[in-house]
Amino acid sequence: MKALIIEDETAAARNLKAILREVEPELEVAATLESVVESIEWLRTNERPDLIFMDIHLADGASFRIFDAVEVSSPVVFTTAYDRYALEAFRVNSIDYLLKPVNAADVGRALAKLRRLTGSQRAEYGSRVGRMVAAQREGGAFLVHVRDRIIPLRPDQIAFCYTADERVWAYGFDGVPYPMDKTLEALQSLLPEADFFRANRQFIVARRAVRDIAVWFGSRLSLALQVETPERIVIPKARVPEFKAWLTAAWPQ
Repeated sequence: MKALIIEDETAAARNLKAILREVEPELEVAATLESVVESIEWLRTNERPDLIFMDIHLADGASFRIFDAVEVSSPVVFTTAYDRYALEAFRVNSIDYLLKPVNAADVGRALAKLRRLTGSQRAEYGSRVGRMVAAQREGGAFLVHVRDRIIPLRPDQIAFCYTADERVWAYGFDGVPYPMDKTLEALQSLLPEADFFRANRQFIVARRAVRDIAVWFGSRLSLALQVETPERIVIPKARVPEFKAWLTAAWPQ
């Protein structure tokens, strides 16, 4: 049996490999990968492993992005530090999930479950996670981390998106910032154009979040939203006509 480990914490990966040697001495670890990008490339160019141990949150984003880029046909065991009660979707769509710090009993249980499955059942588990991620995407929801939970965030819950210091947040109408694993450009392509506008390099705003519009210096516009923003939202002069057309498109004729 060959296993792939996708884990960006060196100590956690080392611990998991040691446990695998203990509970399944004949198992071979094909590779240990640390990022979404590295994992996508490996899965595209290597033979399918019998099992994948996958951390949910990697250094360059959520591991769900792997399923967007490449078909993952191997059964998956998620390893995570997040609360077990938030992981029902992963429990039913994967072989198992292991809460960190991983121990031998949990790994043994996951491997025993894998051994009990027929070939067709293993293939079914291998595709379930991808379908779950696709369903989230097609449904217009984003999977986001909130403290010790993973929740879906729908576009109609987003007041604006904001980027600073190479990080991106989606702010809800409740004023809560949700960390996103996508760039502002990627979010712009995924959010409905009729409902969201790219105001400038740092902001995407929701139509129904706009409370007030003021003329700003240099023929620019300044937006005030229903919720507080980290800084003033200014629409450049060149984008003002497009913004006005977007805003008025939804007004009754």
